[in-house]
Amino acid sequence: MTQYALVMLLAGMGIPILAALNGTLGQRLGSPVGAAMVLFCVAFTATLVVWLARGGGGMTGVTQVPRHLLTGGFFVAFYVLSVTFIAPKFGVGNAVFFVLIGQLISAAAIDHFGLFGARISPLDMKRALGIAVMALGVWITQRA
Repeated sequence: MTQYALVMLLAGMGIPILAALNGTLGQRLGSPVGAAMVLFCVAFTATLVVWLARGGGGMTGVTQVPRHLLTGGFFVAFYVLSVTFIAPKFGVGNAVFFVLIGQLISAAAIDHFGLFGARISPLDMKRALGIAVMALGVWITQRA
């Protein structure tokens, strides 16, 4: 479990870096959408390399899965486009602050109801307090 937490910590650390880099790239290119396209090309290439290194495969059933399971890419595109447009104007910290608050709310709802096949983890008072403390911590950090 520790290695999972470490990987997710690193992934979380990458979100503001992505926001800062892509926001600046969008400004330099004069096109936030162009910057998003570059990001997705690089991401696709990196994913393709990892997929090939792991032997490929695992794609034969993609045409049989429920269509809603394929919509995750829209959320990634929405995030990347939003942060690329907004972070340079609003600040990386402010943009990521609201992303984090949104993640806390969404994650709590997904876990509570077991949405999208997630393991059910009811939102009790102890968990709600923990989420509130996390949100407060993020808010205090942005106010400092």
